[in-house]
Amino acid sequence: MVISSTVTHPDEQRQSITCTFASRYMRDPVPKFKLPESSIPKDAAYQIINDELMLDGKPRLNLASFVTTWMEPECDKLIMDSLNKNYVDMDEYPVTTELQNRCVNIIAHLFHAPIGEEETAVGVGTVGSSEAIMLAGLAFKRKWQTKRKAEGKPYDKPNIVTGANVQVCWEKFARYFEVELKEVKLTEDYYVMDPLKAVEMVDENTICVAAILGSTLTGEFEDVKLLNELLTIKNKETGWDTPIHVDAASGGFVAPFLYPDLEWDFRLPWVKSINVSGHKYGLVYPGIGWVVWRNKDDLPDDLVFHINYLGSDQPTFTLNFSKGSSQIIAQYYQFIRLGFEGYKNVMENCLENTRVLKEGIEKTGRFKIVSKDIGVPLVAFSLKDSSQHTVFEIADHLRKYGWIVPAYTMPADAQHIAVLRVVIREDFSCSLAERLVSDIVKVVNHLDTLPSALSSKSAHVAVIASETSKEVKKDITETQAEIARYWKKLVDGKRVGAC
Repeated sequence: MVISSTVTHPDEQRQSITCTFASRYMRDPVPKFKLPESSIPKDAAYQIINDELMLDGKPRLNLASFVTTWMEPECDKLIMDSLNKNYVDMDEYPVTTELQNRCVNIIAHLFHAPIGEEETAVGVGTVGSSEAIMLAGLAFKRKWQTKRKAEGKPYDKPNIVTGANVQVCWEKFARYFEVELKEVKLTEDYYVMDPLKAVEMVDENTICVAAILGSTLTGEFEDVKLLNELLTIKNKETGWDTPIHVDAASGGFVAPFLYPDLEWDFRLPWVKSINVSGHKYGLVYPGIGWVVWRNKDDLPDDLVFHINYLGSDQPTFTLNFSKGSSQIIAQYYQFIRLGFEGYKNVMENCLENTRVLKEGIEKTGRFKIVSKDIGVPLVAFSLKDSSQHTVFEIADHLRKYGWIVPAYTMPADAQHIAVLRVVIREDFSCSLAERLVSDIVKVVNHLDTLPSALSSKSAHVAVIASETSKEVKKDITETQAEIARYWKKLVDGKRVGAC
């Protein structure tokens, strides 16, 4: 397609430009993208990019993601109006800074932070929970190192205790900042960190134990209260003061509204910091996250930088510098627009749609529900019989109906379990849940008519060795192992979900 147009400059008439941009790259089997030599009309640039983006999946049908995909038009307008505001310019945009501070206060109160003369919670907005976790981890590491130095003890081998179900950002933190990650392995039918095993792994070099409120894999809440009780006993016996960080990226905006009596937050004395994703059940577009510390003493002063070249003294504790203001403004909009009642209504609606989807999947008789009733609104389920077809085939065929449903294997030591997972967000309606169940049934029935990849491979697998065409038949165990390795390679190194 060739597009011809004329670009008009305010001061002069420019030459006519013929846009062969799209067709030129379509002819090249391996496009080598570089900055074009000349300009093209704005409407042509828009059309080229818009046409390519049509091939993306539809965000509302992306059931793999926890991230918000819909907001009200009034909030969309606030976001567009503030896209050109750099949040770090606090002196130039003092109202935006004030809105962030209000959000931190709202979240601190929601998480029952102690407020008084001796204890004052502090917090900061981040790009997402990944940055929030990095900041919280750095605070724990620095505080532990400072104490060890004062005691004249080695401080070169810090570690964090987590479950093997943690999101990949914890692995990033451990690798980037040289902290050993001690993972509690999972077991079949128990896909979260076992508090007993976690506390057993704690030693004098443990900077914190990370508990997950809303596992990425199954949505389940870990037992933070039991973890706190066990750590209280161990800290008393050893003289240590090992704290807890709660990764509430997914569940932080769910538990206060659906399970207000559940004790997981600052009501527990060893919980020193909590992160939460505003762009998940905080109901804001990506990317916005928050981290709150129980007390300002839990955030070491030497990690906070002070700058004055933007007009005044400004404290900053972030991994990046510049970032947009729009998501902070959008978060404040949701807080005052919905209030406690509104958030509760949204979460209850998500929970009801989760129930509808779960019951529909159970009625098929083909699946086992892996997720729990108490947790983040999602449904994780595995095939009762995977001898003929796999959940990976189901996920692949569902894409033909527009659905993006992830299939993945569990972490160690439950990696032999493969599941599908559907995240229920605000914009996932009851009618969509019913339609998804209908499409899952269609896919399963269709797969029943197809030869099994497993059985066909086990029946006859030919390999060429030593430049001969000798056929070698593999037994079923060897073939299933081969297929398992293939799928493991496909998902290796990936953790589902987004921060």
